[in-house]
Amino acid sequence: MAMRLIQASIVFASALLLASCGQSTETVSAKGPAQVNGARITNADSEPGLWMSVGRTYSEQRFSPLKQINDTNAAQLGLTWSFDLDTARGQEATPLVIDGVMYFSTAWSMVKALDAKTGRAIWQYDPKVPREYGVKVCCDVVNRGVAAWNGKVYVGTLDGRLIALDASNGQPVWSVQTTDTTKPYAITGAPRVAKGKVFIGNGGAEFGVRGYISAYDAESGDMVWRFYTVPNATGQPDNAASDKMLAEKAASTWGDGGLVLGGGGTVWDAIVYDPEFDLLYFGSGNASPWTQGYRGKIGDNLFLASIVAVKPDTGEYVWHYQEVPGDEWDFTSVQPIILADLPINGETRKVLLHAPKNGFFYVLDRATGELISADPFAPVTWASSVDIDTGRPVEHPDARYSRTGKPWRGTPGPQGAHNWNPMAFSPDTGLVYIPVNVLVSTYVQAATFGERAMGFNTGLDRGANATNGMAAVQATLDASSSHLLAWNPVTRKEAWRVEHPGPGNGGILATAGNLVLQGTFGGAFVVYRADTGEKLWSMPVQTSVIAAPMSYEIDGEQYVAVLVGTGGALGLTQGAASLKSGPVRNISRMLAFKLGGTATLPAPPPPVARAIDPPPLTATAAVVAEGSRLYAENCGVCHGAAGIANGIVPDLRSSPYLSDDGYFDIVLNGTLKERGMVSFAPMISREQAAAIRSYVISQAHDTRTVRSAGP
Repeated sequence: MAMRLIQASIVFASALLLASCGQSTETVSAKGPAQVNGARITNADSEPGLWMSVGRTYSEQRFSPLKQINDTNAAQLGLTWSFDLDTARGQEATPLVIDGVMYFSTAWSMVKALDAKTGRAIWQYDPKVPREYGVKVCCDVVNRGVAAWNGKVYVGTLDGRLIALDASNGQPVWSVQTTDTTKPYAITGAPRVAKGKVFIGNGGAEFGVRGYISAYDAESGDMVWRFYTVPNATGQPDNAASDKMLAEKAASTWGDGGLVLGGGGTVWDAIVYDPEFDLLYFGSGNASPWTQGYRGKIGDNLFLASIVAVKPDTGEYVWHYQEVPGDEWDFTSVQPIILADLPINGETRKVLLHAPKNGFFYVLDRATGELISADPFAPVTWASSVDIDTGRPVEHPDARYSRTGKPWRGTPGPQGAHNWNPMAFSPDTGLVYIPVNVLVSTYVQAATFGERAMGFNTGLDRGANATNGMAAVQATLDASSSHLLAWNPVTRKEAWRVEHPGPGNGGILATAGNLVLQGTFGGAFVVYRADTGEKLWSMPVQTSVIAAPMSYEIDGEQYVAVLVGTGGALGLTQGAASLKSGPVRNISRMLAFKLGGTATLPAPPPPVARAIDPPPLTATAAVVAEGSRLYAENCGVCHGAAGIANGIVPDLRSSPYLSDDGYFDIVLNGTLKERGMVSFAPMISREQAAAIRSYVISQAHDTRTVRSAGP
């Protein structure tokens, strides 16, 4: 370890020397690495070659003022370096580049520091999240980024810790457990830092937790305040910043009857600080359980699926806007938030821009929360419009499946018209660039509901909702697509779009070079003209790109960097739909590009093509049907609907364990728990495990060959 740190110090010193040739780094050597503070982030445009927070600035527009790379020379882009990662799961983070050093997180909450000019490693940190913790996470073991402040780098870990690392060597300065470890909380989002406080939320609403956001002192790790998004099921105060607001505004919208579990409303991504109004905005998530029929009183269930504004020093409530009252479709509001100044009706308005899962694009006054406009930016069938006077959606009468007692099939579904993949805003074009998904989903309320010790607690009949046969899989494929959308928030209209073959494509970067950059799930990194959508350059990168790119400058050269590696919610739960985008394996890397770059990627490993050669199907049709239901309830969230995986985790149809008792050792005894496959003995019996195996065998007989992208 000592030798490793000595080597890291030498590399770090070299990085600082290189950085000193760049922009605004004359004080870095004296003060040390990652010397970020509020003044620096607020004045980020005076240091355009840096990327000091996850969205570059407090406004989180993901717009780079750099324009050395532009619409006249983008075709000259080339790879300049790559850095291979030590984990093969979904990669969703946007890196920071501060004074010549790149900091980023990877799957399993690991953190890396690289020389941003060369890609050489400076230090690496592994919080050693137990691999069996993956069963407590809805949507892959991902992490969306780190924050930097006063010489420290902050990361939230999958198992609920918030850790401050010394930016010079990656050693922990402090660590706090932000969640109740007896409950299935997880952190996948990036922390934000402002006014000397680190803000972090968590996820887990699918499993039955209660949402909140917390503020910690950036130097000591002491908790400053906590704000819960839904009432305490006991009706008692929490001694939290949210107590007064929940009592006055939220409690009456839930009621006392029925099963509430934790309530949900988790703050698993969007958190934005606004220095102009000294407000902290955050989005809240879906309900727990999803179906309102098992949440007691039929009401708005505040503050689910809402944008909430609080005072960053105290957590005191200021305003809220609920995008989906009484959500029961997993229409979270935690998708990235952008702050901007827009000319609306002859005056400049300071606004908050939001494109959540539900398919409507919202423009809010960010001082008051007033709704300025709301328009569909994608196909929407659950509601026809949003009433501008009341701010409420005009719902389709059949969409409330818990009230009608009938299945509802509509769009968008739980993957959203827009999910976590960041959008970007260009003040030059006035356009917002959104990675849009088009997916159809079916919701069926379960006949009965009780809390499960493991797995999802949504209240849905996941067996009825499962895509069981191959014909149904094809129907889902036919109904899925996606596109890169350029949306004008002033005229409230589409400016242009670029169609993609399937959903799940990467986040967006916009630049002053009149460029928009996006990676695709099919394995390409692409540059477009920001004003017209014309494709200017593309490079195959051997794996899916789901994260958002960023840009920085060193020694007078502009770079573009992007983290690549397939995975995420769509890749796990909807293997068939993600395969439509292009079946690619996970090859996790950080890639950096510049004009005239001549580096090449290492040759990919040979493709793995596993023939499906299942044992004979001896089970009755009834057993297979029961296995289908049990698979959907217990297995589909990781191994894919209908048993179709895209390679992030094993495709069970080609598993060699289907034909021997090793299957039961894995499923019931947890012999592979160190690889993330824990025992499901608390949930299913041996007989039920056998039914699941019979179902997988039947699916394997339907498709005798499969192109497998992974193990």
